[in-house]
Amino acid sequence: MSVLSCEDLSVVIGRKPILSGVGLSFEVGRVTAVVGPNGAGKSTLLACLAGLRAPTTGTVTLDGEALAGMKPRPRARRLAFLPQIPEIAWAVEARTLVELGRTPFVGAWGQTGEDRAAVDRALAAANVEAFEHRIVDTLSGGERARVLIARALAGEPEWLLADEPLTGLDPAHQLDAAALFRRLAVSGVGVVVTLHDLSLALRMADRVIVMADGGVLADDPPATALTPDVLRRAYGVEATVTPGEGGPLVDVIRRA
Repeated sequence: MSVLSCEDLSVVIGRKPILSGVGLSFEVGRVTAVVGPNGAGKSTLLACLAGLRAPTTGTVTLDGEALAGMKPRPRARRLAFLPQIPEIAWAVEARTLVELGRTPFVGAWGQTGEDRAAVDRALAAANVEAFEHRIVDTLSGGERARVLIARALAGEPEWLLADEPLTGLDPAHQLDAAALFRRLAVSGVGVVVTLHDLSLALRMADRVIVMADGGVLADDPPATALTPDVLRRAYGVEATVTPGEGGPLVDVIRRA
């Protein structure tokens, strides 16, 4: 079973500490939601886990092997990273953008039938087949977000690390994406996502990590991690967690 871990992870930018002594371990087959206020270090943690940012101290390992020592191509075959603010440099068709997710697999002779089939599966999983031939510049923000999810899935990775992947999606497509992440986990993929929607974290995640001030405040199953006390300490708000028809709901009442 694949394991992604970090030990004593610290990141300092300038003189500002962003992460401080974070130690975590993740297993495939689970959805882990990382939540916390702005500036808590969530995005920096994900970038370190993906091997895209070198920590100031500490190590990140995949099945015991340091990410820093892995070559980019083999690493990219196993780890897919979906950034919070992705850059789309060219006015290309949506399908062409999704095909970039196969880059770590494509050899000198170009795409194979399996590459094209993987792209087809990714387009279907993200429900973007209807506009695969549209230029990405003409898509709405939510449509582009779904295409970028498809690009991450095209490599059929062991791990999907997604930074605020539901931003820009309408409620229906948020639910679709949450259901997709659950299906990926059931199929054996390790899914780690940062979220601001606490109610959605309660409903979709197997595990919730609450971060504040660069450290881990709670790391438990959702109902244990997102308690009124933890929310007060992390966000400085008074909140309640109540049952709802579709699952638990977080109701923020006021500042603490």
